[in-house]
Amino acid sequence: MTNNSYTVTTRVPPKVDIQPADMRALLDRQRASFLANGTPTYDSRIDRLDRLITMLVDNKDEITATLTADFGTRSEVTSLFAEVWHVVESLKYYKIHLREWMQPEIHEALLPDSEARVEFQPKGVVGVLSAWNVPWTLAFIPVGSIFAAGNRCMLKPSELTPKTSALMARLVAQFFDESELVVIQGGQTTGAAFTSLPFDHLIYTGSTRVGIAIMRAASENLTPLTLELGGKSPVLIGRSADLADAVRRVMTAKIFNAGQGCLLPDYVLVPKGLEDEFVVHATRAIKTMFGALKDNPDYTSIINDRHFGRLRSWIEEARQKGATVIELNPAAEDLSDPTLRRIAPTLILDATEEMTVLKEEIFGPILPVLTYDSIDDAIAYVRNHPHPLTLYYFGQDEAEERLVLDQTVSGGVTVNDCITHALAKSLPFGGIGHSGMGAYGGKAGFLTFSHTRSIYRQGKSSEAELALRPPFSPAFRASLTEAINRG
Repeated sequence: MTNNSYTVTTRVPPKVDIQPADMRALLDRQRASFLANGTPTYDSRIDRLDRLITMLVDNKDEITATLTADFGTRSEVTSLFAEVWHVVESLKYYKIHLREWMQPEIHEALLPDSEARVEFQPKGVVGVLSAWNVPWTLAFIPVGSIFAAGNRCMLKPSELTPKTSALMARLVAQFFDESELVVIQGGQTTGAAFTSLPFDHLIYTGSTRVGIAIMRAASENLTPLTLELGGKSPVLIGRSADLADAVRRVMTAKIFNAGQGCLLPDYVLVPKGLEDEFVVHATRAIKTMFGALKDNPDYTSIINDRHFGRLRSWIEEARQKGATVIELNPAAEDLSDPTLRRIAPTLILDATEEMTVLKEEIFGPILPVLTYDSIDDAIAYVRNHPHPLTLYYFGQDEAEERLVLDQTVSGGVTVNDCITHALAKSLPFGGIGHSGMGAYGGKAGFLTFSHTRSIYRQGKSSEAELALRPPFSPAFRASLTEAINRG
C-alpha cells in the first residue's frame, strides 16, 4: 500500500542472531548505496524522517502493548509519552531546522579575493547500539539525527526487550529498504560482532563497563564513537529550596519507569537536619501518585528476574550494613512475589561508601538520601566521584546555584526540576568522562553524524605563495619578523 507518497513493503527483516558475515554484507550494501547515490538531498532526508514519524504514529498501540509485554507491566501513558510523543516531536524539530543546518558556514578567508567555508558532509554508515529501558527513544532519536545528517544506519537494539526488538525489525522492514535502515536482532554475541564492524560512526547507550569494551573494539577500525553511559546522577537540594516541591519533583522522576533510566536521580544530598522532612514529603508524594502498587498499571515492573534480584539484594545489603531502609508502600502490600517483579520506591538513609547503592548506578526505584553541612561539602562529594550524566539542583539562591554550576561537571543540568533538560529539543544530550562522550539531539546530533569539511577557494592573488615559494627575499623575511614581533 502507499502512504504519504512512499511504498510500505512486506520485506522480511534479517533473522535473529544473524551471522557476522551477513552483518558485514548489510554494511557493505549500505556503504555501496551511499557511495553510488552521493550526498542525499534535503527532500530525501525529509522523506526518511517522515517515514519514521509515520511508522511510530501509525503503530503506537502495538508499540505500547509490546513494551508492556516485555516489561510485564508498564504504564501505557509512560510509553506513549516517552517512546512515541517524545521521539516524534524530536523528529519534527529536525525537519523544521534541517534546511538551516545543511547550509554551509562562511568563514574568514586568508585574502580578500578568496573564499572559505565549511560544508556538512554525511559520514556514511552509522551503527546504533541502543538500550532497553526506553528502547524506542534511545534508538530512533539517534536514527533521526543520523538521517538528518544524510547517513545510512544499522540498528542493534537490546536483547532484554526481545518483543520490542522484533517489532522494530518488522516495522523498519516495512518502511525502509535495507540500504537505508536495518535492524539487527540478537544477544551479546551478535552485539560484540556488531561493534567490530567498520562503521563510519558508532553510537552506544548503556553501561560504562560495556562502553569500555565497545571503545576497545571500535579502536580496531578507528571508528569514531558517541557513548551515552549514564552514571550516578546527583540531586543537590539547597537550604533555599521549597523542600516539599523539590521532593515531589525528585520522586516523580525517580519512579518514572520504576527508576530504570540513565537520567533519573541516583542519590540526593540534603542539608543536615532535613532528612526526616524529606522522608515525610516523599511518603506523601508516592501516596498521592499511587494509592497502591501491586496491581497498579501505572507502576512499571523491573525488566527481568536478574535485575529484580539485583535490586533486592542491594537493599538487603544496605540494611545489613546499618542503613535505614524506608519502603514507600502506600497500601502496605506484599510485593515479595518474584513473578510480579515489583519493588516499592525505597529510601536509603545513613548509607555509606561501602554499600553497593553508593558505588553502582542503581537503575531502579531505590534512592539513597545523604546529608551535608555546607554546600561546599555537597559539591566536594559530587566532585570526588566520576562525572555524572546529569545533575539536578534545587534552590532559590542564585549565588549558590552559580557556585554549583561552576564547581561541578556533568553532561547536563536541570535546575528546580528533574529530566526536563532532556526534553528540550534544541539542547544537546550526552555525557562526559565516565558518563560518556559526544552528544546527539537537536543540531548537536546533526553535527555529530556529519563530517565538517573545510573548503577553501583561492583567488588570483599571489600573496599567499610568497610564504611558501623560495627563494625568500630579504624584504619578505623582514616583514615576517615584524609581523611575529607585533604579536
